[in-house]
Amino acid sequence: MSSASQVAERDVPFQLRGNSFTMMVLKVFAPTSPEFFTQLNVKVRQAPNFFRNAPVVLDFDDLPESIVFDLAAFVAQVQAQHLLPVGFQGGPQPVREAAAAAGLTPMPSGRAAKLEEVVKAPDPRQPGAQGQAPIPAPQVLVEVVHRPTLVVTEPVRSGMRVYAEKTDLIVTSSVSPGAELLADGNIHVYGALRGRALAGFSGDAKARIFCHSLEAEVLSVAGNYRVSEDISSDFYKKAVQVFLRDGVLSMDLLKTA
Repeated sequence: MSSASQVAERDVPFQLRGNSFTMMVLKVFAPTSPEFFTQLNVKVRQAPNFFRNAPVVLDFDDLPESIVFDLAAFVAQVQAQHLLPVGFQGGPQPVREAAAAAGLTPMPSGRAAKLEEVVKAPDPRQPGAQGQAPIPAPQVLVEVVHRPTLVVTEPVRSGMRVYAEKTDLIVTSSVSPGAELLADGNIHVYGALRGRALAGFSGDAKARIFCHSLEAEVLSVAGNYRVSEDISSDFYKKAVQVFLRDGVLSMDLLKTA
């Protein structure tokens, strides 16, 4: 890098850009229930490494209009489970106001729009302010990205993370406990899947996970997850496919013959 480029970089104190992240959503049905945090604690303890310091969005969409509860105290109790509430969705007006006052960010439902999509361009048919000439509509460039499938032929060992960005992931060996597979597309494991597998990492609800021997710690498709304790023994050490059915993480045995 030239010295001129280095000086130019030092002269710019920050860079603002769009990005997308996958976060868990905690859908809240009964925040005043005495069993709420007892059951949440049980769920978190099933996979503590997966949940520890994980950012979550609190979904209040299904709360009744008449609900009354201390939202700040509720957020503090969620934090006590080692989860980090960063935003909220929906809910009655008082709940939304209390959530904003607690420092949570209002989040859109579903996948967030790209930064460029948030800023609306002026309507070219309308004259500018105070008789200015119309502003031409900006050109929109659509980038079609195709990446070849990522193929991993070596065992994925504990502590390793493999991410197949904008493509599928194929592992021809086994995956150890503590390892993590992430793919924006499908995940195929032609061996034992003992770690964590997160398909549809950028929100593709049609993504699937396929493995020859299901022994996973955590499975996820498009942010819908299931930990090992929630996996039926009918699928343990079997050839399985994992997918979303009506928004619920489901699995079927694979026909191997």
